[in-house]
This record gives sequence, C-alpha cells and structure tokens, in this order.
Amino acid sequence: MDTSALAVLDERIAGCRACSRLVAWREEVARTKRAAFADWTYWGRPVPGFGPPDARLLIVGLAPAAHGGNRTGRMFTGDRSGDVLYEALYDVGLASQPTSVTADDGLELYGVRVTSPVHCAPPANKPTPGERDTCRPWLVQELRLLRPTLRAVVVLGGFGWQAALPAFAEAGWSVPRPRPAFAHGTRVPLDGIDLFGCFHVSQRNTFTGRLTPAMLREVLRTAADAAGLPPQPSPGSGRWGPK
Repeated sequence: MDTSALAVLDERIAGCRACSRLVAWREEVARTKRAAFADWTYWGRPVPGFGPPDARLLIVGLAPAAHGGNRTGRMFTGDRSGDVLYEALYDVGLASQPTSVTADDGLELYGVRVTSPVHCAPPANKPTPGERDTCRPWLVQELRLLRPTLRAVVVLGGFGWQAALPAFAEAGWSVPRPRPAFAHGTRVPLDGIDLFGCFHVSQRNTFTGRLTPAMLREVLRTAADAAGLPPQPSPGSGRWGPK
C-alpha cells in the first residue's frame, strides 16, 4: 500500500474538530490535567491509529482515554486498558514490549495496527451515537487503505462492534444481514478477512474476571493465525491487576 497515504490520514484525523462536545472535553482535560500528570503537556487532540501500514491484523477499540491516549497521543497508551492490551500482545509475540507508556517508548507492533471508531476522548468514556457516526468516515478510509494486507480484525466490545460493521460495509466489504450480533469469541468471515469479537479490555471487565488474560490471549492468537502471522512464544506472565 501507499504508506504515505496512511500518514496523511493520521495527520488529518489529528486535526479534526467536527464534534464540538468532544473538542471541548478533550481540550479541557488537557488544560486541567490529572494531578499525577501535572508536569505533562497533554496531546489534547484526536488520536490516530498506531501500527504498521501493512498490518495483517487490526484491533478496533472504543475511544481514547482522557488521561491515556488524550495525554500521550497514542492509542491505548498510558492507561490501564492499554496495559492489559499490550501485555497480551507481547505475550503472544505481536509486540516488542509488554508496556505502552509514552509515544516515544520504542514500542513496535508486529503485523498489527490498533485504531478506534471514535478518535477523541469522550466524557465518561461514552461517545454518543452521533459522534460515532460523525467519526466513521475516518475508520472507513483507514480500512480502505489497509485492505490490501488486512486479513483479520479483533473488535473490542459491543460499541466498537456496532461502529465497525457499518464502516466495513461502507468500505466495500459484504456484511451479512441481519448484522451479526456481538459476542466474545464470535468469528465472522467478511470477503477475505475474519472478524472476531472480544470483550473490551476495560478495568470493569478485567478486574471482575469477565475478561481474563487467557481469554484475551486466545482471541489474539486465533486472530493472528487467521491473519497469517507467524506463531510466537508467550514470554509474559499474563498477570493483571492494579499497578
């Protein structure tokens, strides 16, 4: 694919101001900050996707966290959901390190890209349906650019699932009707790719055991296999919890 086209898309996403509620919230958070990050200069903008432009596996989340991606400028970076996701990716050999702290920490993803259907941090982590739909064209364009190499997609959570299916349809994939329902571990074939559902890596899910390390690793391994990514050893312990 034309790698410059994805870089241009990322730049355009980072400059978007389409949703006034989200613009006001992300910028207010960037001004007031959290006490623990008082010395940070927050990103305070939409957060583009992260990962190689020739990714064979795409992970679709929900939206950046107010003091995570909205602070660091990189998807799932600097928050506990990111701690869980990147540790699991490292465990199955798809990331160079188990942590994702800052945008310049040296983390590399192997054949994997991470994105979301809403690129701005929303109040209470809850974008509105209208904000989701306004942001959809960015995901549609990203999917079109990734299509030459993309072979599997893992969607985290029901909100992401509801946002992703229309985006795939608009990007040119044939989506079954009625649209498949979200469920953890579900697998849906779509025109040369496999779409997987996975519970979101939120603290509510991981701290209560609704999503365990083994469950997440199993989805990621199955998706990596479907994407044709080579099997890798599992170097990490897979333990989660407060840090």
